[in-house]
Amino acid sequence: MKEIKDRIELHKGDITVLEVDAIVNAANTSLLGGGGVDGAIHHMAGPGLKEECRTLRGCAVGEAKITGGHNLAAPFVIHTVGPVFHGGNQGEPDLLASCYQHSLALAEQNNIRTIAFPAISCGAYGFPIEEACYIAVQETVKFLQTNDSIERVIFTSFDDRTQTAYENALVEILK
Repeated sequence: MKEIKDRIELHKGDITVLEVDAIVNAANTSLLGGGGVDGAIHHMAGPGLKEECRTLRGCAVGEAKITGGHNLAAPFVIHTVGPVFHGGNQGEPDLLASCYQHSLALAEQNNIRTIAFPAISCGAYGFPIEEACYIAVQETVKFLQTNDSIERVIFTSFDDRTQTAYENALVEILK
């Protein structure tokens, strides 16, 4: 089995064009599309994604559901609903951790070998980027320590600040 550090990559750019088995959507509870990453994924996947999402009847915060990728390069989309940040004292860190736990478990159940995550809850939901990236890396490393079904996890970002936050989290957690 490859070292954990060799199974995690960082990518600055558009998650919708990555050639992986699944991309994770930072969705809202309706799963019917929204702004940011969610809107971009729905736009690139085409109307079939929205139609399939309608059959799922939404998703709770901290949970995850899976659909086909439709017009995306990735054959699957794992939709997870991150928490809106209200200061961090309303269970937001645990709910965000749960997003990664449920997404990785769904990936394992569906024989997904490669997966890409956006910075869940870091846009309009206002989660502090450094803390969110730390939680993302921490939960992923915990999963990879006991599971070798996922060969590659990619954390994607659109800006330097988020990229640096992922880099710092990796250094801290993998030291």
